[in-house]
Amino acid sequence: MSWRRWIPSRESLLASRWLRWLSPWLGHPKLWHWSRRGVALGVALGVFFGLLIPLAQIPVTAAAAIVLRANLPAAAASTLISNPVTFAPLYYAAYKLGGWMTGETALPTDEASSASTPESEKSSWQRITALGKPLLVGLFLIACIAGLVSFFLIDWIWRMRTRWRWRSRADR
Repeated sequence: MSWRRWIPSRESLLASRWLRWLSPWLGHPKLWHWSRRGVALGVALGVFFGLLIPLAQIPVTAAAAIVLRANLPAAAASTLISNPVTFAPLYYAAYKLGGWMTGETALPTDEASSASTPESEKSSWQRITALGKPLLVGLFLIACIAGLVSFFLIDWIWRMRTRWRWRSRADR
């Protein structure tokens, strides 16, 4: 497959001086094997952590993939589900879903901090944390559902592709 040429090989990663210290963990063959279960689990982990964690998604996903013996390249690549283009709609949908689940629909206002700090001086992190419980509940729900759906979807696609190949091989 042509897309595999862009994915770094196990050997190239282990040869990197920055990642050499991880070689006892990165050396396991299951992390690099393209199997139905490994790829499906890797994509599910990547989607889950890619949606749930706004920063350092790839290292967290890689650690989970190493522990669960999932395909590491698939896990790392699938974290890109949340990117600068999808971030705003994703977090808005998560906030709305979380608000519906928790019953909290209005944005919380902290009058003491609003009076002392103008809106333009608040950091992005302060604005995100002000959304609180609805956002966290929504993100967790979306991450769990998307992770499970992606696992079963990849598994089903893999099975259908294998079945189609067997049938076409039998027809020849």
